[in-house]
Amino acid sequence: MQYSSQLERQLDGYGLTTAHILYRIPDFESVLQTFVWQDYDVAPEFPVMRKFLDFWHDKLDGPLHSIRYTHRRLIGANEWRLVSGEINIH
Repeated sequence: MQYSSQLERQLDGYGLTTAHILYRIPDFESVLQTFVWQDYDVAPEFPVMRKFLDFWHDKLDGPLHSIRYTHRRLIGANEWRLVSGEINIH
């Protein structure tokens, strides 16, 4: 499904996923390098992050060492409500 805005993604259940990736430098296997990746994704399946990690595994030379991730839904449909009137004071 294509979304025209980040708000539509969030209303459909997407949240912000951040992954801290440690990988080995190809020429110096004993040296670890860090990479931070962030995108909107759906927990607990994480299809967007899995697609990125599959790309990393298939196309990039640096083998993965470890991945730590966090996920937070920023907004949900239950946080929206219809306001039918407005009262101004002063």
